[in-house]
Amino acid sequence: MANVLTDLAADIYKAADIVGRELTGASSSVLINANASERVAKGDTVRSHFTRAATAGDITEAMTIPEGTDQTVDNKTATITKARSVQIPWTGEDMKHVNNGSGFETIYGDQVRQAMRTLANEAEVDLCTDIYQNASRAVGTAGTTPFASNFDVVAESRQVLVDNGCPTDNQITMVMNTLAGTNLRNLAQLQKANEAGGTDLLRQGQLLDLQGIMLKESAGIQAHTKGTGDSYVTNGTFAVGDTTISIDGGTGTVLAGDVVTFTGDTNKYVVVTALSGGDIVIGAPGLRQSLADGVAMTVGDTTTASNVVFHRNAAELIIRPPAVPMGGDAADDAMVIQDPFSGLVFEVRAYKGYRKSMFEVAASWGVKTWKPDFVTLLLG
Repeated sequence: MANVLTDLAADIYKAADIVGRELTGASSSVLINANASERVAKGDTVRSHFTRAATAGDITEAMTIPEGTDQTVDNKTATITKARSVQIPWTGEDMKHVNNGSGFETIYGDQVRQAMRTLANEAEVDLCTDIYQNASRAVGTAGTTPFASNFDVVAESRQVLVDNGCPTDNQITMVMNTLAGTNLRNLAQLQKANEAGGTDLLRQGQLLDLQGIMLKESAGIQAHTKGTGDSYVTNGTFAVGDTTISIDGGTGTVLAGDVVTFTGDTNKYVVVTALSGGDIVIGAPGLRQSLADGVAMTVGDTTTASNVVFHRNAAELIIRPPAVPMGGDAADDAMVIQDPFSGLVFEVRAYKGYRKSMFEVAASWGVKTWKPDFVTLLLG
């Protein structure tokens, strides 16, 4: 096989002009499942196990060893939903023309970086969307950018996680849009060296950890348009920990990502499965207090930003080189490269035609929020 890409690889990383990049705080904060040698096909399934809460019992002395309590180990699945590429064609004449100026290698390097930018942004949006639509509960006010005057919602977000049993092991991240990031940077108490404990934010604009939570920004943070649901009430009684809630008496839609509240309960629950057959599903660990029959449910307002706070193990991004047929395809060369900005891996393939070449940057990926109880939605 001809070695087409080796001489060009360095130019991918040292392009002459600076290629713009959007912030990808979510991708760098979740589990990355990347294996350059293992290809996947769109629609493939990845499984993960999870254990249920344990039940304790009394100790009873006996001369025989107890059987123990049977436990069920469940599994969840993630699906590879995207197989995407950016294709870059070059003719021989095109290469000759640009070699009179910046040079083919330099321009080609920029094109590959732009391709990685496009694919990384798509994966970031998918990840941010899946995380916020699978949160356990929400804090903050819809339509209001947080941190206008204080950072109290950091503690409130943390409380949701620790009440759900989330580990406090320095792997919790708050990913927000740049509007929230700007509000944080404008807080006077964070700019004062004697109060902030340093000048990193004041001098470099670097967001420092707050209360054990890493702070990052992302261009992939999404707005959420609420469903049209109105006047629903609970249909039956529900206990603490229930996640499937039956409702009736109302009209309209209740969508995944909607935030709902019940009269008499101050918690803001996130709907992870839209209204279907009279039921909605809220994020684990479910209700924080019991509900009687006929309790009014309110669907929260539309958000301008669905910021998220989560533990690294709460979500996963599975990214692989796309599938190729046995024996290969018409590609003359192929190599896997890592995007130095986002850390994600992509495959570059070179195809030769008649006095023309085509370079392709591609990746297949899927996202999955495994543990809603380790996710807080921070409304904005």
